[in-house]
Amino acid sequence: MSLHGTYDPDNIFAKILRGEMPSCKVYEDEHVLAFMDLFPQAPGHTLVIPKKAGRNLLDTDDAVLENAIVRVKKVALGVEKAFSPDGLIITQFNGEPAGQSVFHLHFHIIPRFADQPFDRHGRGKPADKEVLHAQAAQIAEAIKAQST
Repeated sequence: MSLHGTYDPDNIFAKILRGEMPSCKVYEDEHVLAFMDLFPQAPGHTLVIPKKAGRNLLDTDDAVLENAIVRVKKVALGVEKAFSPDGLIITQFNGEPAGQSVFHLHFHIIPRFADQPFDRHGRGKPADKEVLHAQAAQIAEAIKAQST
C-alpha cells in the first residue's frame, strides 16, 4: 500500500467533520477539530485533525500543516494544564504499517503518567462517554484560559 493513496471522503474523521458521526469535542476553529479518542491510551488522550482533507502528513499541503501544528501545541498545553501529566506524547502515523488506522491526517496528544500502564494504540477498551465528556470539558476550559 502506497503512502500516497486516494483520500476517502467517507473515513470516520471526515464524517465527524461533516457532523455525520458524533465526537466528544475539545476545541474547534476554522483550521482544526480536536476531540477525545474513543479508545484512549491514557486519560486525556486527544486527537487533533485538520479540517482540510489529507491522508497523512506526507500528502498534506504545507499551509494546512502549519495551521495544524500550532493548534496541536495549543491543545497539548490544554491537556498539560488539565491533567498535569509527567510527560506528553505527541505523535502522528503515516501508513498502515506505521500504525495509521484512519486515513485522515491526525495527531495524538497522549498524557503519560509514570505510575500508569500504557495501552497500545487502538488496542484498549472504549472509554465511558461520560468520562470522555468530563475530560473534554477540563481540557476545553484549560485551552480557553490560555487566551485570557
